[in-house]
Amino acid sequence: MKKVILIFTILIMQLGSVYANDSSQTNKLSDKERMRWWREARFGMFIHWGLYAIPAGEYKGKSVRGNGEWIMDKLDIPVKEYEQFAGQFNPVKFNADEWVSIAKNAGMKYIVITSKHHDGFCLWDSAVTDYDIMDASPFKRDILEELKVACEKEGIRLCFYHSIVDWHHPEAQAPLYPNYTAYD
Repeated sequence: MKKVILIFTILIMQLGSVYANDSSQTNKLSDKERMRWWREARFGMFIHWGLYAIPAGEYKGKSVRGNGEWIMDKLDIPVKEYEQFAGQFNPVKFNADEWVSIAKNAGMKYIVITSKHHDGFCLWDSAVTDYDIMDASPFKRDILEELKVACEKEGIRLCFYHSIVDWHHPEAQAPLYPNYTAYD
C-alpha cells in the first residue's frame, strides 16, 4: 500500500509541474495557471519507457503481471544483474520526429516521458551518473534532447516523469543494492 501511495504522490507532483518548452514563460506562470493549462490541454501522450522494456515483464522464468516497469523490485533482481539490460538497450528505430508527429496529428498538446524511472537508468546524458543511455548503452543518443527538439518544432509541450526513487543508487531507496541497510 505504501508503494501505491508513493507512486500516486509522485504522479500528482509530476502532473502539477508540467515542463513547457519555453521555460522563461513557464517560470512566470503560477502553479494555478500551469494546472489550468494542463486541464485545458486535456489530451497528451505518456511514454513509459526504459530498461524494463528489455525483459518485458519476464525474468528467469518468472513474470510480473501488469507492471513490467517494476520488474527489478517485484522479482528482486540484483543491481549487478539488472545493469546488464543497459548493454541491450539499443532502440535503433527510435524517431523523435515521428513520435511527436503522431502526437500532434492525434490532437495531443503535450508529451510526458520517463526521464528516469525507479530503476535509476537515465534516458539522457547525465552528468551525475554513468548509468545512462550515453555511457551504459550501445545507443549513444540523448533521447530527451531529440524529443525536446522535435517538440519545439511542432509546438508540443514536453514534460518529464522523473522518479526520485532510485533502486540503482545505494543511498536512494535501493533495497536491492549490495549491502543495503534500511534507515527506519
